[in-house]
Amino acid sequence: MARYLFALLLWLSLSACGDDAKVAAYDWIPLKVTATAYTDDPEQTSRLHPGITAWGDSLRPGVKWIAVSRDLIAKGLGHNTMVKIDTFEGIYLVKDKMHRRWRNRIDIFMGKDVERAREWGRRKVSIAYAVKKDSLNTDLK
Repeated sequence: MARYLFALLLWLSLSACGDDAKVAAYDWIPLKVTATAYTDDPEQTSRLHPGITAWGDSLRPGVKWIAVSRDLIAKGLGHNTMVKIDTFEGIYLVKDKMHRRWRNRIDIFMGKDVERAREWGRRKVSIAYAVKKDSLNTDLK
């Protein structure tokens, strides 16, 4: 019973930390990229598994997810990296990878809204991606 109560209190204290507290634990690295949009249409994802990302996450409307070109993965935008996009509110998560032919590009998931994705088109945007503050400190003391 005590173990259950401790786990509940720990969960409540962690969930009480707002997004501001979580965001403060990171440095935000700015980057200019080309942004496009995609939906869960099989023509834009996978004909065999249109609702599954390259990392195995299940696409569903309403999530704030993006796909990134593979060169951005090498820069630190790996799976589940938090990303701020200058033209959108909130924090997006990297959940998908783009085809190898793309460079310096993100693809913003827009659920089933094909018209909205078409309206978005292709734009240059500024993003910032999260890197844990401790991970940038490479000084050995």
